[in-house]
Amino acid sequence: MLYGAYGFTGRLLVAEAVRRGHRPVLAGRNAALLAELGTKYDLDWLALDLDYAQRLHKTVDRFDLVFHAAGPFIHTSEPMIRACLAGRTHYIDITGEIKVFDNTFRHHEEAQSRGVALLSGGGLDIVPSDCLARYVADQVPEATHLITAIHALSGVTSGTVKSGLANLDVSPMGSLVRQNHRLVQQPLGKGSRKIRFSDNRERTVSPFPWGDLVTAAHTTGIPNITSYLALPRVPGLRLLGGASARLLAMSPVRNVANRAVSLTFRGPDEEAQRTGRTYLYAKATNETGHSAEAWLETVEVYRFTALAGIKLVERILASPLRGAITPAGAFGADFVLGIDGTQRFDTLPAR
Repeated sequence: MLYGAYGFTGRLLVAEAVRRGHRPVLAGRNAALLAELGTKYDLDWLALDLDYAQRLHKTVDRFDLVFHAAGPFIHTSEPMIRACLAGRTHYIDITGEIKVFDNTFRHHEEAQSRGVALLSGGGLDIVPSDCLARYVADQVPEATHLITAIHALSGVTSGTVKSGLANLDVSPMGSLVRQNHRLVQQPLGKGSRKIRFSDNRERTVSPFPWGDLVTAAHTTGIPNITSYLALPRVPGLRLLGGASARLLAMSPVRNVANRAVSLTFRGPDEEAQRTGRTYLYAKATNETGHSAEAWLETVEVYRFTALAGIKLVERILASPLRGAITPAGAFGADFVLGIDGTQRFDTLPAR
């Protein structure tokens, strides 16, 4: 079942699932939009509200796996995870929200006992960075520090920005880093630096509360992690720093902001999805100074999420893995290389 099928990313997931020969049941709250999408792809659909737990549990029990694409996940993931655990149904979502990652891992033992896999961050958040983090960590014995960085060229959807706003519940100051296994708040923009990506362009990046702060800690065990984002190229995200972040952390203000976001951010058009590129960098270091670094280049953000998400569905359904998992923890550093248009580099390529 694909829940949130008629959202921006949900529609891309539906198209990719059908392209790969799957026939997911489409689900969400809006019956009219589901009927339209179901007719387009000749797929079954059902209207389902997460607030009605009894019906939700009874429905989810019919499925082997739920792909949950309706955010902000801080509000929607827990009821769906509960339903999946009750129904012994695998669960994938595409969150980028720190609290959601933490909550998913809290269900690890229960998921193991129920015989299901739970994976949060099954898209651009956090598949490529998780795989790149594991790749460099595997080369550095007893690594103590990890940095990851991402530069994305496409626009963002309202759902992505709302997820960013949801992270303000964790860090009203705007950003987080992991120090000695603990998340520490800091103002957005503090600790900015220059990083050269695989297109051989150097960009300013700032620490940002990316999912790697939770998932890479599970995947690699590294205690000190900083995740960087090239903020100037992502419209609206600079609003999440300083005094604006503290103001937006207030629920009434954030509710107004969420309504405005719904009217403002539409996501990349088809041309941007086709031509856009996403660049990542990671470096692991141990106490002796030994380090390893690598670069990754892949397709546009939302296109990548659709490609990676459906591959994860296939891998999880074919896998004996159980419990709360990460992409690279479950399927290795090379999983990302199976995504069309993805390349990894040990040195900067000549351009």
